[in-house]
Amino acid sequence: MIKGINRQIIEVTKTDNVYYERALLVVRPQFTGAERQILEREARKMLKEMNAPSILKSKKQLLKKVLNFLLPAIAGAVVAFCFSGLLISY
Repeated sequence: MIKGINRQIIEVTKTDNVYYERALLVVRPQFTGAERQILEREARKMLKEMNAPSILKSKKQLLKKVLNFLLPAIAGAVVAFCFSGLLISY
């Protein structure tokens, strides 16, 4: 079924994203009379805020989580090893 509806669409061709070459945004009916410059500025602002996660970003987040877990564990092991050596010498 095809439904005929007129909508104003803003096309952003410079997304500054590796994965996406363009974005199509549908303008809400109450803002179809707004100035084109304002709509384009808001579209670019929204796309920058979205900042779609890339594979590199997710790898960095994984590395950060692993380090946040391992570093305290290693520090605890070192402290335990040092104290165990002191207890054995007494």
